[in-house]
Amino acid sequence: MPTTATWTIEARDWEDPQGVALRTCQRAELDERYGCDDHEPGPLPSAEDVSVFLMAFGPGGEAIGCGALRELDAESSEIKRMYVVPGSRGSGVAPALLAALEDAARERGWGTVKLETGVAQPDAIRFYEREGYHRIPRFGHYADWDISVCYAKFLA
Repeated sequence: MPTTATWTIEARDWEDPQGVALRTCQRAELDERYGCDDHEPGPLPSAEDVSVFLMAFGPGGEAIGCGALRELDAESSEIKRMYVVPGSRGSGVAPALLAALEDAARERGWGTVKLETGVAQPDAIRFYEREGYHRIPRFGHYADWDISVCYAKFLA
């Protein structure tokens, strides 16, 4: 997995306590941005349906970011719970996490990675577009969810 002088990326169990803490922080940030806790339709990701869960750790072993993949079908997966703590944003850990998720998708034979973000997350929208994702029509549980913005990337 990727390593720099300041952080490392490792595969972890979905229930890893530091991963749970990161996802809790992400949820609180999104609740604040959207002004409610109802901003994600469909089933929440779980240990049963997440195929890959990666975490980034700082030099002291503290969890600073995470991201997951959930299989959509034999050819594609969805990025879930991509998050980097505010103090580590801009450090390069988010692109490295995303690249590691894309590598994991390739290893599993998924040629397409999709994701959903939202209208209250312009920073995420800029990030995914900068990383080569293109906007697609809302899919699956997001199809009728007006606050959703969906993206995909075809992996080589």
